[in-house]
Amino acid sequence: MNPDVPAPDDATAGWWEATTEHRLVVQTCRGCGHAQHPPRAVCVACSATDALELVDAEGRGTVDSWTVVHRAPRPEVPVPYTVARVRLAEGPILLTVIDSPDEPRLDDPVEVAWHDLPDGRALPIFRPAPDREA
Repeated sequence: MNPDVPAPDDATAGWWEATTEHRLVVQTCRGCGHAQHPPRAVCVACSATDALELVDAEGRGTVDSWTVVHRAPRPEVPVPYTVARVRLAEGPILLTVIDSPDEPRLDDPVEVAWHDLPDGRALPIFRPAPDREA
């Protein structure tokens, strides 16, 4: 799967750079402590523009919604695959792919894995955490 991925911009360049090292980071406001994703030029909680920094994330979260895609957006994309909302331990939500042959369940614990892109960047995808209950 090689999705169309947007080019980095001023707000997302640091986030993309971290992915080249397989590090998941979350933009956090030093002013109010709010964590947000995707990275933006302004804190959505307090409107600060000069207090935002990228902080390493734990890389763990829980599934709070998902869908299984059976119809490929392009012929070269293999199906089925699972798209999910993952709520990170730090609070923000990522829309991502779950790398598992099994369909997730609500509140399943997941951990980050990586899908490397040809340009050196990587997309965070998630897989079931080892502590998932059967």
